[in-house]
Amino acid sequence: MGILNINHDSFSGDGRVDQDWAVEKARELVRLGADIIDVGGESARTNREAITPEEELERISPFIKRFSEVSRDVTPRDEEQVFPPLLSLNTWRPEVAGPALELGGDILNDMSGLPDDRNAVLCARSGAALLIMHTMGEPKVSHKHIQYRDVIAEMGDFFEERIARALGAGVSRDAILLDPGIDFAKQVQDNLRVYREAASLERFGRPVLLPVSRKSVIGKVLGISNPPDRDVGTAACIVAGMRRGAGLFRVHNVDMAYRVITTVHRICGGVS
Repeated sequence: MGILNINHDSFSGDGRVDQDWAVEKARELVRLGADIIDVGGESARTNREAITPEEELERISPFIKRFSEVSRDVTPRDEEQVFPPLLSLNTWRPEVAGPALELGGDILNDMSGLPDDRNAVLCARSGAALLIMHTMGEPKVSHKHIQYRDVIAEMGDFFEERIARALGAGVSRDAILLDPGIDFAKQVQDNLRVYREAASLERFGRPVLLPVSRKSVIGKVLGISNPPDRDVGTAACIVAGMRRGAGLFRVHNVDMAYRVITTVHRICGGVS
């Protein structure tokens, strides 16, 4: 999953509010091997003010309308690549998700953790898949003060409840994906344990997306403050995630991720 930020304040510093740039950037991500383009109009950073739903829609709607252009004159990197690519809409607001899904979108990437069933209802109506992220509290608010008795057990309880909520809203079980929410409402030790025990999510029988790209926990481990310099840690997290059953990785550097995944598969002949 290649990250496309149509905003000015992404933590990684790679976003722009420019529709022509966005289309070309998405084309580049696909050329480099991305199966999914995850487009977002608002930074998830808690030290940035939230934008209005109207502004968020203004940023992402033109790109959604032009998404078919992304595949034009682009050759997949290999025969296993999903092509044309899937479009993931990274938003937590139902008032944004609804109109955006009407324009198009294969996945709704809900970073709010599905606190109610509104986004699930929208996915059920549109036929889009629902990516549920583990978090606590509201988006755009720091929750690093939260203390877990057992982050893995509590995450399991969280997903049990949220999957039931999605199913109750009409979302097919086959259309549900899980994201353990690295760096969201977690301290360093919590994040590291989630990486180590990501295989615990296999019991739900749904694909697990591991958010590994340039995360703050990587910066803490390596002592690197500049996010783009954390790609070596990102690569290590991809390898660890593959060993623990994760099948999707959300990344900024698609070329690096493609090379890492390809190398692991060549060496291991599959991952176990």
